[in-house]
Amino acid sequence: MLAPFMLLCCSTGQSYGAENLECPEIGSGSVPDLIGDASGGRLFTTDSRVDLSNEINESINRLQIASPTISWTDVQNVLIAAYCRVVARKSGLTATEKWDRMRQFENILERQIAANMMPAGTLIIANVPLPPDVYRELRRQAVVSSQTTSELMTAILTRAAGKWPFVRQ
Repeated sequence: MLAPFMLLCCSTGQSYGAENLECPEIGSGSVPDLIGDASGGRLFTTDSRVDLSNEINESINRLQIASPTISWTDVQNVLIAAYCRVVARKSGLTATEKWDRMRQFENILERQIAANMMPAGTLIIANVPLPPDVYRELRRQAVVSSQTTSELMTAILTRAAGKWPFVRQ
């Protein structure tokens, strides 16, 4: 399992501190070397989980291009260190908000890494936020068709991807 952020953050000997958020250093200069700059590799803080997920995916890709043999643990450590620098420098956030951003980043990063580590052909779990009224309608349609909501959504996405007819397993 990958190392939790709190241990990474607080157990390192060297740190880059700013406004109550101490960021880990990963080796001598490896963070800027692997992400392309010392400011955080074009990462940005956002309230949008979707935007943050996209930024994380792009950063993982850049790391793997820069260092094709990089381990998933090193990917996680480098990106946490890089994002920590960005959050530490972000003005207008309280210390609590900065820690919340770091926890959100770590949570999304761990999910992305777990998804990337899955073998080819593994089922993909799509987490798509739906307005409550849309979800209620999907749930109603699923009941009418004697399916679970997940089965109905899988059938809809399968058809949309041009793989119709959907065959239940």
